[in-house]
Parts: sequence; structure tokens; C-alpha cells
Amino acid sequence: MVYVFLANGFEETEAIAPIDMLRRAKLDVITVGVGGREVTSSHKIPMKADIEDKDIELSDKLEMIVLPGGSLGTANLETSSVVQSSIDYCAENHIPMGAICAAPSIYGKRGLLKGHKATAFPDYRKFLDGAEISERNVVTDGLFTTAAGAGVSVDFGLELVKVLKGKELSDTIRNTIQCEK
Repeated sequence: MVYVFLANGFEETEAIAPIDMLRRAKLDVITVGVGGREVTSSHKIPMKADIEDKDIELSDKLEMIVLPGGSLGTANLETSSVVQSSIDYCAENHIPMGAICAAPSIYGKRGLLKGHKATAFPDYRKFLDGAEISERNVVTDGLFTTAAGAGVSVDFGLELVKVLKGKELSDTIRNTIQCEK
């Protein structure tokens, strides 16, 4: 099971493209509305999440969490005790975590990226405390997959597929959707 957290102000492309790629890989993806099932994106698109944050179950079925960016969305994710406890659970249980655009700053501010290669939207790289900043658009190092922004949302999603299901399936999906490397 993969939880994708959606908070008011989330960047829609950074959420939808990875959800799409992960579901194409036949992963059980559950969107989680932070503060309620109804959330509104950064460009005022309403979305209904699969479940509310209060309904998540942190168990051995959890394969990954994903944090889409957007300035306001990231701020709302960062103040969520449910998101923070989910990050703690993943760190303690060695469960992969993804974040894109501004959202990698949440991991960085907590010191989780120390010694890891990571990236984020350029304005947020200063919050990747202790990380080795990568100029690559998408980076996986250890438990963390980070990405630079909306323009690489499909690549980010395909990297998440690679982490959970392997390069072969990720490449197959890439070819199927006509996405150049």
C-alpha cells in the first residue's frame, strides 16, 4: 500500500502523475486528505481523497509514502501530526519515502536527509539539511526519492515504480506512455 498525502495547496501535477504511474504498476495507492477528504489544489482544483488522514493505518502493509509539493501544500503537510508520525513510522521501519518540489524540505528539516543525495525545487534546497544536493531532477538515495518540481512529475512517478517494482516495469510503463528518457 502506498499513501499519497494531499493537503490544501498541493501541486496537482506532482500528485496526479505519480499516482497514475504507481497505479499503472498495479500498486495499491491510497490518497490521503490531510484534514478531511475534500482538498483543494494550488490552482483551486477540488479533489476528493480516498480517505482522511485520521483513517490511515500504519502497518506492515505500508510500502511507501509520497508527499507532493506546492508551497502551501508543503506547509500544510509539515504541520500535520499524522504526516509527521507517518514519516517517523517509515524511518523506523525502513519504508521508502518520496517527495517532490518543496516537500523534500520536510525530510530535510527533520535531519533525515543527512548523508543522502537529494534534490528539491531550487528555493527549497536550502532546507535539505545535511544532504548532498544533486542537480539531477530525480534522485533516489537510501529510503528517499526526491524530485525538483512539477516538470519532472512523470519521471518522479516512474522512479517510485522503480523503487517498489523494479527498473523493468518502470521502463515498460515509460515506453507505454511514450515518455522519453
